[in-house]
Amino acid sequence: MKNKIKYTDEPMGELKVVKDFLPPPHELVFDEDTVKVTIGLSRSSVDFFKREARRNHTAYQKMIRRLLDVYASRYEDVPTR
Repeated sequence: MKNKIKYTDEPMGELKVVKDFLPPPHELVFDEDTVKVTIGLSRSSVDFFKREARRNHTAYQKMIRRLLDVYASRYEDVPTR
């Protein structure tokens, strides 16, 4: 850092308290049991996820994993026909 911050003893104006929006630490720990699988996906699906992952600065495998997790949790308790 080239520029040093110079602090002064001047009034700061009206302050506003901002509600804490960060999750608690226990919600940041992901201790999930993962299993490696091999699956064949369509080229168009993989291209879509790679494109979206680049746009969102993440890994496309994480996006696919998250999609499957959300889908599975949504239908986990639904009775089968």
